[in-house]
Amino acid sequence: MRITGTFLDEISHDIPHQNWGPGEWEKDFRAMKAFGIKTVILIRCGHKRWMTFPSKVLMGKKQGFTPPADLVALFLQLSEKYGMDFYCGSYDSGHYPWQDDYQVEPEVAFMREVCDEVIDRYGSSPAFKGWYLSQEIAGKSPAATESYRSLGLHLKQRMPGVKIMISPGMLGAKAYNAKMEKLGVTIAPELHEAMWKENMEKIRGVVDIVAFQDGHVEIELLPTFLKINKKLCDANGIECWTNSESFDRDMPIDFLPIKWEKLRLKLKAAEAAGLSNAITFEFSHFLSPYSMYRSAAGLFDRYCEENNIPARAKDFL
Repeated sequence: MRITGTFLDEISHDIPHQNWGPGEWEKDFRAMKAFGIKTVILIRCGHKRWMTFPSKVLMGKKQGFTPPADLVALFLQLSEKYGMDFYCGSYDSGHYPWQDDYQVEPEVAFMREVCDEVIDRYGSSPAFKGWYLSQEIAGKSPAATESYRSLGLHLKQRMPGVKIMISPGMLGAKAYNAKMEKLGVTIAPELHEAMWKENMEKIRGVVDIVAFQDGHVEIELLPTFLKINKKLCDANGIECWTNSESFDRDMPIDFLPIKWEKLRLKLKAAEAAGLSNAITFEFSHFLSPYSMYRSAAGLFDRYCEENNIPARAKDFL
């Protein structure tokens, strides 16, 4: 299975910024194209007071910081130039569905307002093909599925034909849950299936693509989880992709490019499970010849060699 899509990590929670301008981003899009990337997904258009575009809504209601560049416009321009589909991430307030004070309607109402501004500014771009709902969940989450459904329906009304994507986690041994980790608790495949059976029944007809993050589950258990994901998606008429993480969750430093052998095993497991597509979090930091991490160039080369892609990292430097 080949990686055909990547997240664009703006704005990030936990990945260092590379401080790129338009020139660096264009070089990276050129490398993405040679690598085989066809879809780019802005992980979120805004986070708390930070913005990827000069949003009047966020500046007015969240006292948002005016960004030095309009990254949404830039990414759409580069997507058009390099023949890629662009998915825009929704706004992330920093309040999450599993928190006690999370209120669905106020959160969704504000996300709708920000998304409407994005549509009014950029919706006519031929590269604008979809939306990524940026609230990440792993297990059962009634508040999240209600939010997905409400926001997704609104976006489909505003942009008929648009696709809606989510990329949830799986509560495996490497999940971000300090209490679970401390207790050594991991979720059984059967419980994962039960929780996501309920989640998918609530989002079907609205969410078109579910790309589960593959890094939380131990590699030896990953085939079992991926087959469950495929079965559940098929039952609900949803495309089942994999988000094959290109950073390593097994290292003591968060986060470094993954060992090539691990990425290869994960992609082979996704192919064996019959998943329809692979995206990654994310090319620019962990696979790009231009990454701040030198080992990303080696990962780029190993992947290209495996897949008979003629590009090599040195060609772009």
